[in-house]
Amino acid sequence: MTMPPTPLMAAPAPLPNGSSVTQISLTVRDLARVVRFYTHVVGLDEVEAERDSVWLGAGDGSFLQLVENPTGEPQPGTTGLFHLAILYPSRADLAAVTARLVGLQAPIQGASDHGVSEAVYFADPEGNGVEIYRDREVAEWPVRDGELHMQTLPLDLRALLNEAPPAERWRIPTGTRLGHVHLRVADVAEAEAFYQDVVGLDLMQRYGGSASFFSAGRYHHHVAVNTWASRGAPTPPEDALGLGWFRIEVADPAARQLVVDRLHNRETTRSLAQGTTRAVDPSGNHVVI
Repeated sequence: MTMPPTPLMAAPAPLPNGSSVTQISLTVRDLARVVRFYTHVVGLDEVEAERDSVWLGAGDGSFLQLVENPTGEPQPGTTGLFHLAILYPSRADLAAVTARLVGLQAPIQGASDHGVSEAVYFADPEGNGVEIYRDREVAEWPVRDGELHMQTLPLDLRALLNEAPPAERWRIPTGTRLGHVHLRVADVAEAEAFYQDVVGLDLMQRYGGSASFFSAGRYHHHVAVNTWASRGAPTPPEDALGLGWFRIEVADPAARQLVVDRLHNRETTRSLAQGTTRAVDPSGNHVVI
């Protein structure tokens, strides 16, 4: 059995296997329009709706919340969401959604083979970055000297689309979920100190000094950060459009309490209902544990 690569740097108290990023909330101006995009184009199910918010997911499992703020404004040049990443169970599922994008003429911004995964990139109607992807088997991951080396190579879209099932037969499969969250931050070193030393994620790979990738359980990454267009950028105001928060689910209650204890040493942390804790990373991104 091939084991996942050893983390580049292990966190002081790493999160247990089974921990992952499970939910994300976006603030949008036109709720109906954005819901239509994620259901009609991306294929998500509408799981629960309230007056000013909707939960989307696969079947009865929800992972994307959209919250309406009709007076909200986009905040270019600030920290926040780079993209949310939806993980599909198979290559055929990825092909099916990509075929929907092509058929509806939704602009595709990129398509990459990362060695660990195959991914297609685009934006929702309000400019939030979206990645759809499928994972390769761990034995196929590019590892050198025991360390992970994700890459960015062109993805053959034509070959991918050839695997798409007939549109009328495809429905989003159970098991589709939020795979990871990629953030714009002001400083990578500060983000590393927070997500590794405080939250407890393992640092899996650095990309120069401008991006870092973190995970629990030696997955390739659950959280990524970069400064490609945000080095030194300010934090957006609380009512801005875009990222509201994302959730990291810690698999073990005792391990979760250790994370909470570390977080509560920070002024930007507060307890919420239902045993959750909300913290703010050094770039102003909100994290729920």
